[in-house]
Amino acid sequence: MGWLGLDDTDHIGGGCTTDALFELIQNLPKQYVVSSQRLVRLYPFAKQRTRGNAAVAIKIEGDDYTELLAHLDKWWNEKIEPLKGNLTESENYPRTQSPTDPGMVWFELQPNEDTYWSCVRNEISINDIPNADKSWGGHGIIGATAAVSWPSREFTFEAISWRTNDSVNSGNSRVVDLDRIATLDNDPDTFMSRDLRSNSILISPRGNCPVLFGVRAKTEAAANRAAQYLLDSPITESVKGYMVFQTNQATDDHLGHDSSAIVDHIVVKQRGTVKISCNNDLDLMAFAESGDIKNLAQWLEEGDEIEYNGLVSMDKTIHLERLRVLSSAPKKVRPKCSKCKVTLKSMGRNQDLRCPKCKTRSPSHWQDVNRIPPFSDWVQPPSDSMRHLSKPIDWK
Repeated sequence: MGWLGLDDTDHIGGGCTTDALFELIQNLPKQYVVSSQRLVRLYPFAKQRTRGNAAVAIKIEGDDYTELLAHLDKWWNEKIEPLKGNLTESENYPRTQSPTDPGMVWFELQPNEDTYWSCVRNEISINDIPNADKSWGGHGIIGATAAVSWPSREFTFEAISWRTNDSVNSGNSRVVDLDRIATLDNDPDTFMSRDLRSNSILISPRGNCPVLFGVRAKTEAAANRAAQYLLDSPITESVKGYMVFQTNQATDDHLGHDSSAIVDHIVVKQRGTVKISCNNDLDLMAFAESGDIKNLAQWLEEGDEIEYNGLVSMDKTIHLERLRVLSSAPKKVRPKCSKCKVTLKSMGRNQDLRCPKCKTRSPSHWQDVNRIPPFSDWVQPPSDSMRHLSKPIDWK
């Protein structure tokens, strides 16, 4: 038995690591048995991350690993290595793109899970990972090793189908039965198939890659059932195959523990993005696309106690992925006139208050009024702005 990992075969203009793995599996000698197909999302801020920022791995069982490795050598040279060096720039992707640099690894024993945790929470280099029993290629070795070392204690599933080569080469738009996708929203064992707020489809990519759809589910059976349901429709286009992967999606593996802080002040920036400065010398960012996180952040005032979680970005700000108010500082207001019920006005610095209607005077003072947050519990971004790794708050 051993583990094979693969990463970094895709770019904005095309390619797909899950598809590359599917083709490899389909062409393995028949005496080898494949299991534990896994799709592992990695550190979202990695500088050289691929389009989907995911690596794949499988377990392979058989008797003669000499023959297996010889087959993998040949497959690498003919099918994977030629994928190196592809690069597509795009105005829709502001970050600097890196050429594809595929990597493949073979481990007879699964490496320590520390490698996975380093790769999902931090930027690491190829020098930081353990040596495989055999490896091929370059930068993709990092993600490939992370996928193999994932401990999979918490997991979900994704059924991924791939378009035929003719469909990909035709340039035609993907065709999936939209009514059946809508029906999947009522299946409690599938998740994030649509964003009901924008009515956008979340299971089909928009770019030029061979994936037709990827249905996320809580169980393997539900993933299989959902994929078959879509593929059985006469509307959905034909595919060359599909496979269910165990994944680290919706696990929050990229995050640490929730933290709390007191708000010092907030600054509302362009498009409603909010910068929250806290008493722990940290700055939290609630971006315009974060929906209710942004809305709650705009409501905050000095003295509010909040609980939050998010990723530390390259500029050391924390990009919020969930937020809630633990306690709100009271709002200071002037009292009302006991007769007229009109708010008293100050007569000037260090002077009394006076009712603007009946002229009754009162010593200058403020009253505390409780502020009720617009949300009573955690908020997170809408589905189409959530990271693959983020766990829906209604699962907590």
